[in-house]
Amino acid sequence: MSERNTVIRSLHDVGLAAWFGGSLMGAVGLNGAAQDEGSTETSRDRISSSGWARWTPVNAAAIGAHLFGGGGLLAVNAHRVATQQGVGASTAAKTVVTAAALAATAYARVLGKKVELASSTDPGDAEKAEKHPIDLDKVRRQLSAVQWAVPALTGCLVVLNALHGEQQRPTEQIPGMWERARSMTHLVQ
Repeated sequence: MSERNTVIRSLHDVGLAAWFGGSLMGAVGLNGAAQDEGSTETSRDRISSSGWARWTPVNAAAIGAHLFGGGGLLAVNAHRVATQQGVGASTAAKTVVTAAALAATAYARVLGKKVELASSTDPGDAEKAEKHPIDLDKVRRQLSAVQWAVPALTGCLVVLNALHGEQQRPTEQIPGMWERARSMTHLVQ
């Protein structure tokens, strides 16, 4: 019996595509352009901070769509997660990687906001930055690393999605469920 889950699958996949693609473009394109066009560290910080700040609401919507779609897919495939061998493990791995990608994304935003405040020409921002002084070089290094971690982690999610797609083939489902049932009967005996 085939059920279609086009809307939740689309939310899941398009959200992840935007999260992955936007973070990769930011790390490569936006940060690279800021390095090329900024004449000082502060101007480079302003350029990249401005771009990342514009991306933040879109990224939040993409992540929300991905998580909503993922929750929906988990609900409609709960029987497969519970009964098909390998699906539970790949789902657990995907959950862990998703949590890591969320944490990296949030940490990147926190660090980015610190750089944004420290490089701002707005007097209010400068006052906020003075109240919470930072080692700007250290924060820049951390930000650079975490901005590369996000596309790496979301790229892993793309690969895990491919694995889930393969596990949904009928030729995978029946043997997987059979093997799981067979292993469960050995535990009972």
